[in-house]
Amino acid sequence: MESPAQISVARTAIHFWTDAASRVGRFAATRALFVALWEFLRESTPSRLRQRYGDADYDWDHRVNTTSAAVGWRDRLLGAFHSTYQPTDPAGFREMLTALAAHTKLNFSEFTFLDLGSGKGRTLLMASDYPFRRILGVELLPTLHQIAQQNLRHYRNDSQQCFSIESLCADATTFPFPDEPLVVYLFNPLGEPALRRVVSNLEQSLRTNPRPLYVLYYNPLLEHVLGESGFLRKLAGTHQYSVFGG
Repeated sequence: MESPAQISVARTAIHFWTDAASRVGRFAATRALFVALWEFLRESTPSRLRQRYGDADYDWDHRVNTTSAAVGWRDRLLGAFHSTYQPTDPAGFREMLTALAAHTKLNFSEFTFLDLGSGKGRTLLMASDYPFRRILGVELLPTLHQIAQQNLRHYRNDSQQCFSIESLCADATTFPFPDEPLVVYLFNPLGEPALRRVVSNLEQSLRTNPRPLYVLYYNPLLEHVLGESGFLRKLAGTHQYSVFGG
């Protein structure tokens, strides 16, 4: 796959169609391509753009830029072929961390928090309210990654407990997992083939270096991929999220 700095809309669309065609055939792949483009156009209407400013309360409170309303057309179009950018709701995030703590004996200070598809970094900032050992974000799109870096530099919060935070511009499907206890966060960041590659890479990493692992999956549209993995066990969840342990 091309490096993040070289991402092309045309090549991304071709890869999207080719991957889909290999799985479901050319007709269905073409239909999926048009559906993605139609969704992009629908989300570009003035009314839809105004609606996305509804997620800006967090930004106003913390003087950062994590809202989906301020994402440019090119990144939104790329997102149509990968995963549309949308920041995590703060209340939902706190509920997931509370569920994780309630169903495990997790000591936050022993774990690295890893967000795959970290976008502008809102989840990284929210995770810093907990005493994680360190916090990492992996984002494919350079523009969103650059904004995340700015947010990390400017963020100030009296409740912050972790100050070791880093955003990386990289492909989640090839990212080497750190050899340390992990809490992996997913906000439906990938299509099914890519998510299966990530889960396979994670399983191989655990075989090479056994260690505690938990996965938080927000908006778990592809929960079955984790459930079918064989090494992950569902610990808790609602219709909004799932918590898995490895």
